[in-house]
Amino acid sequence: MGLLELSALTVQYGGVRAVDAVSLDVPEGAFVGLIGPNGAGKTTFIDAVTGLVPASGSVRFDDREIARLPAHRRARAGLARTFQSIELFDDLTVRENLLVAAERASWLSMLRAMVRPAPSPDAEERVERALDCLGITDLAEHTPDEISLGRRKLVTVARALAADPRMVLLDEPAAGLDSTESAELGRRLRQLTGDGRTVLLVDHDMGLVSSVCDHVYVLDFGRIIAEGTAATVLRDPRVVTAYLGSETGPSVERVP
Repeated sequence: MGLLELSALTVQYGGVRAVDAVSLDVPEGAFVGLIGPNGAGKTTFIDAVTGLVPASGSVRFDDREIARLPAHRRARAGLARTFQSIELFDDLTVRENLLVAAERASWLSMLRAMVRPAPSPDAEERVERALDCLGITDLAEHTPDEISLGRRKLVTVARALAADPRMVLLDEPAAGLDSTESAELGRRLRQLTGDGRTVLLVDHDMGLVSSVCDHVYVLDFGRIIAEGTAATVLRDPRVVTAYLGSETGPSVERVP
């Protein structure tokens, strides 16, 4: 039984099925990849799992049906995500950006903020753990516009971790990175499961996917067409056709 179990997950826009009856399991503590050509429905899939777009089908998380829950309640249940764009506050430091995500809103926290406008000790502890996990403690007092793109990507992952989720869905974290930055990102990401977290990675960078993922699903036109190890799926004729429309397989370095 997986930590995340999907059955017939479907997102439909008019006559178009962006996600078409997808069923998959992500075991607890696993690092699972989801790949596919541009327009395959990967980001829409993440949006559906995290409750940002309407979807039909079953979404079970930690043996609980959450398909009818809004996005904020799925997040509270322990399901976090990143976005393709780097949504950071440029006028806040890296630590402050993480604190925004780490604070758990409640009536008590709002009252405390009015009386003593300071972060809670629990939030500060979660932030420090996230910074340490991604190896970016040295960036804590910098603003995002003072650091490189690769390190800003690490900050976005750290921000997701600051909420202390059980599972993180990463949407194209290596987009725009060179091979050196992508390799460093992979080393940091692999540590997440070592800390007991579960990860679903969506990315085009096959070098990254091959280096960190235990199991890979391939999505094309909203449907799962293959699954297995990265090496196995890259040899699958259906995957080769989906990416390139020929018998030449997708590059293990980087898929365009």
